[in-house]
Amino acid sequence: MAKPKKQEKPIERREISGIERLGLRVSSMINHPVAQTQRWVMIHRLDTDGEREWDEVMGLLSETDGIDMTFNDDESVTLKWEASAEDERPVEVSEPEEEPAPF
Repeated sequence: MAKPKKQEKPIERREISGIERLGLRVSSMINHPVAQTQRWVMIHRLDTDGEREWDEVMGLLSETDGIDMTFNDDESVTLKWEASAEDERPVEVSEPEEEPAPF
């Protein structure tokens, strides 16, 4: 005789808002390894980015210390930043110790 199947709870999905979506996109662009190396990124406004969301995220970025914003003619924004003190620390490289020959 077969066991009755457990009724699983339906997965509740929450739609993210436009500002959350834009914030995640901008954050991932800023945190991309290439952007971190070159210390600048160009953010393009997409058709799906609403006016209110775009203004809100750009306002938050403009209030962030250490970020230089340039608004371009094509509605994109270029963000530039200086290396932080953490980025400027010299990397310590340890040389492997040579083991004496076993003979």
